[in-house]
Amino acid sequence: MEFKKINLPFKIKRPILALGSQTKNTVCFAQGHCAYLSRIHPDLNNPNDFSRFEKIVKYFLKKNPKIIVHDLHPEYQSSKYAQQLSTVNCQLFAVQHHHSHIASCMVENGLKNQEVIGVAFDGTGLGSDNTLWGAEFFLCDYHDFKRKAHLKEALLLGAERAILEPWRLAVFWLYFIYQDSFLKLNIEFVKKIDKGNWQILKNMYLSGFNSPLASSMGRLFDAAASLILAKYKVNFEAELAMELEETAKRYRLHARSYDFSVIKKNEGYNLDPAPMFKEIIKDLKARQDRKKIAYRFHLTVAEMIKKICLILKKETRINQIVLSGGVFQNKLLLSLSLDLLSKQGFEVFLQRKLPCSDAGIALGQIAIANFRYH
Repeated sequence: MEFKKINLPFKIKRPILALGSQTKNTVCFAQGHCAYLSRIHPDLNNPNDFSRFEKIVKYFLKKNPKIIVHDLHPEYQSSKYAQQLSTVNCQLFAVQHHHSHIASCMVENGLKNQEVIGVAFDGTGLGSDNTLWGAEFFLCDYHDFKRKAHLKEALLLGAERAILEPWRLAVFWLYFIYQDSFLKLNIEFVKKIDKGNWQILKNMYLSGFNSPLASSMGRLFDAAASLILAKYKVNFEAELAMELEETAKRYRLHARSYDFSVIKKNEGYNLDPAPMFKEIIKDLKARQDRKKIAYRFHLTVAEMIKKICLILKKETRINQIVLSGGVFQNKLLLSLSLDLLSKQGFEVFLQRKLPCSDAGIALGQIAIANFRYH
C-alpha cells in the first residue's frame, strides 16, 4: 500500500485514525510526528471505492489507534463505518467538516495551535447546528472554532437534485428578489424556463418540502453560472461553475465588483448576495459581455472574503488567514482573493501540496482530534 507521509508541526499524543469524508475520501493514520494519508477514494457510495476504503481502514486498525475520528455527517459512509467500529477498543469522535478543512491547511503550513481566521468554501458539509454549511468564516485553532460569518442561506429546491439542475438554485434567488415578476425579466435564462417545472419548484419554495437551507459557496457559484450562461443541467457537480471560471478568465479589461450586503447578526455576520444578483440581471438585460459579468462575479466573491476578514481583524487583531475547501480549486477566485488580502497586509495560508478539497479532510480530523480528545 502507498501512503503520503506528512511531517506534523506537533506530536500526536495517542495514535489516531481518521476516516475522512464521503467523496474524495482519504484515510489518515498518525502517531509520533508523522501522518500517513491514503490515496483518494472518489465516492464511498461506489462499491469499488468503498472496498478500497475498507481495506485501508483494516490495515491501519492493526496499528492499534486509540482514537478514531470521522465527519459530523451521520449519513456519510465513512461515518457509518466508524460507528460499526465502536466495539473496537478505542474512543470514537465526530468533528465538523469545515473545521477539518481549515485544520488541514494549517497542518500543511506548519502552523502551531494558534488562532487564525479560517475561510472554508465548498459545496456542503453538516454544520454543528445540524444545517448545511459551505461558505464559512471561522475564528479557530486546532482545538475549536467559532462561526463568525457565513453566506445567507438559500433553499436547495429538491435537495441533492439541485446540484445537477443548478437552474433550481438560480430561480431561488430570482424569486427571493423579484417574486413572480422575475418571469417578466427579458433575459435568456428566464425565457427558457419551463413554467410547469417552475410551478413545482415554487410550491417547494413556499412549503419547504425537500428543500434544505444551505449557506454554500459552491451552490452560489452554481446559481450564478446557470443564470449568466443560461444553462440548466450538468453531468457532474460544479460543471457550470468551472465553465463560468473559464469564461471569466477570458476577460482582460478592468472591472469593478458587484454590490453585496453585510448584515450584523447576534454574534456574527451574514453575507447577502441579493444586491449582486440584481446587478447581474441589469447587466444581462443590457446585453453586457458574459465574460465581464462572469469576471465581476468572481471579483465580488473575493471582495466578500476581504470585507469579512477586515471586520474580523478589527475585532480580534488576527492577521493570519487560512483558505481551504473545494471552491478554492478555482484559480481565478484564489488569485483575486490573494491579491486583495495581500494588499491589506494579511498573511495568507493556502494548500499547495495537499488538496484543498475533501481529500484533505482526514488530515484535518487528525489535528482536531489530537488537541481536543487527548
